[in-house]
Amino acid sequence: MTLETRTLGHDEGPAVVVAEPERAQDRYANHYTDLSRQVKESGLLRRRYAYYWVKMSLTGGTLTAVGAGFGLLGNSWFQLLLAGVLAVVFAQLAFLGHDAAHRQIFSSCRANEWAGLINGTLLGGLSYAWWQSKHTKHHANPNKQGTDPDVASGVLAFTPDARAQKRGLAAILVDRQGYFFFPLLLLEGLNLHAHSVMRLFGRAPMKRRWWEVGFLAVRLGGYMTALMLVLPPGKAAAFLGIQLGVYGLYMGCAFAPNHTGMPIVPPNLKIDFLRRQVLMSRNVTGGWLIHFLLGGLNYQVEHHLFPNMPRPNLRHVRPMVKEACATHRIAYTEKSLLSSYRIVVHYLNNVGLAARDPFGCPLAAQLRSPI
Repeated sequence: MTLETRTLGHDEGPAVVVAEPERAQDRYANHYTDLSRQVKESGLLRRRYAYYWVKMSLTGGTLTAVGAGFGLLGNSWFQLLLAGVLAVVFAQLAFLGHDAAHRQIFSSCRANEWAGLINGTLLGGLSYAWWQSKHTKHHANPNKQGTDPDVASGVLAFTPDARAQKRGLAAILVDRQGYFFFPLLLLEGLNLHAHSVMRLFGRAPMKRRWWEVGFLAVRLGGYMTALMLVLPPGKAAAFLGIQLGVYGLYMGCAFAPNHTGMPIVPPNLKIDFLRRQVLMSRNVTGGWLIHFLLGGLNYQVEHHLFPNMPRPNLRHVRPMVKEACATHRIAYTEKSLLSSYRIVVHYLNNVGLAARDPFGCPLAAQLRSPI
């Protein structure tokens, strides 16, 4: 007997996956192969060099213009407006670094690495190697406990198990973490830079370590020097605070809708690739403006299925993916940006509520039941 794959709790947390018996999963492995063959034949995996050269040139040009404006304004409180603009430019550079890490820009691995190092590290200020390592683990097992670093326990708890480990004030805050989520993102910029620096001086092997050390030293050191030369200490601190705060908020708001509130996968569960990527991902509707603001992450389902597909091609592959999901009865999730944020807040608050009661996994119960 074949059981239908379905999801529980897309709009409520914590969510779980109700999956097929393992013997059925073997038959489903070819579903992605068929879709992949169709996509390759469509030519949508071919590189979009003109798009990316224009994108990188315009982003770099905007960064140069902001730098020139910063120098011309001098000691002025209007600099704080530029701080917000600069945060948006840095986020766009981070999106380019993300695309390079997925080999979306060039066909050559070496060219993509240097595109990531220049856009993401030298200009954007984040360690390319740290980001690539962390993000690769996420893509391999999205929303899987114990494997996906994006749902690991930290300040926030994304699973009832993580909430159960909290004590004292941390537990009280986690029970209401959905309301604190967006204010906490104001610190995410500082957190990202701190992890980048720590990765450089860690013991883990790291490709092009000294290039990254040099690039980050130029980027972070040069930035701080420019602030201190142009602005008095108080205004420099305000500029830096606004830039980091807006940057962290922007980055968090871009990545949060992708998976938060989607099903959480138990550590011992194996799911075929197509369902693993589709069921744990959420698209965001909204047209070209949302596509620009989210750096292409609004097509999260398609991006997870074809991570090396150039950003502008994701919208073209969407109809193929939706058709395949409909054919194989796989839930394909799309929400507006505001609806996604409501789900994120609701889910995070419900993680704390669920942890106060015994949490039984419906998926585990089904797999233990006789078929």
